[in-house]
Amino acid sequence: MFRKLTFALLALTLLLAACAPAVATPSQATEIPATEASSLFPPTPETENISITDGLGRQVILAEPAQKVVSLAPSNTEILFAIGAGGQTVGRDMFSDYPAEALSLPDIGGSMGEYNLEAIVALQPDLVLAAEINPTELVKSLEDLGLTVFYLANPTSLEEMYDNLGIVAQLTGRETEAAALVESLKARVAAVDEKIIPLSSRFSVFYEIDASNPSQPWTAGKGTFITLLIERAGGYNIAAELDAYPQLSIEQIVADDPMFIILGDAMWGVTVESVGQRPGWENLAAVQNGNIFPFDDNLASRPGPRLVDGLEELAKILRPELFE
Repeated sequence: MFRKLTFALLALTLLLAACAPAVATPSQATEIPATEASSLFPPTPETENISITDGLGRQVILAEPAQKVVSLAPSNTEILFAIGAGGQTVGRDMFSDYPAEALSLPDIGGSMGEYNLEAIVALQPDLVLAAEINPTELVKSLEDLGLTVFYLANPTSLEEMYDNLGIVAQLTGRETEAAALVESLKARVAAVDEKIIPLSSRFSVFYEIDASNPSQPWTAGKGTFITLLIERAGGYNIAAELDAYPQLSIEQIVADDPMFIILGDAMWGVTVESVGQRPGWENLAAVQNGNIFPFDDNLASRPGPRLVDGLEELAKILRPELFE
């Protein structure tokens, strides 16, 4: 029995050897030209990850440009639409009202800092775009739910705003559109600078944010976009040396006697006529000379591309003769 099994195995081995392809010796081997080899074995394409450090110093990595983005701030929504990524935006906070197309997107909340996390998760975004108005606790909560969050820090200059446009463009694959937008914005700012920079004088400005208490209205101070734009537009903010968003007493305003009053709270019903009727305001130079102007505060408070609109509007208010 053992001899029969051995014979069978030997026969099978010989049969397999006969059927096997011949192996060429080194002298017999045919060399395949490099060009043919590359066509036979094309290289596997390598996809580069998108890796960017966000405003919290975290490295945020995307395998590819985000196609479903949820925006947590009006400025971010405006940036996304401005660079051509509006079609990739699937949700927005309740205050995002520009452009008009944004209003058709699902509202994920934001009142008093409360966002609907379940609604955000249900949208299945591959990127959630947060802003500096969003607390870091919100970022962590979203990440704990398995979402990728990029925290876009506020710019401190128009130049840094351009950088933010580029960052969002990288995250969404809209670099070409963003580059064209930035060039356009730079040209518009340069046109304002050309007229304003040579001026030797600056007009004093009081920018009003909230006059719920007319004897102590809120304004914008040091480090705000409002101060930045007023100064670049040829003015001087009388609250420029005060931190953030202070209240000024009527005594302080009278002492500074601003030449212009800009009503950033016009959207809340404050009118030019009502300012002149406030006790103690009637003798201000701005009131006497009729230099009180309503202004769309969104153009100065949202750190997106419309900051350039705000600069142009303020420059035309302060120096209309240069833009006739």
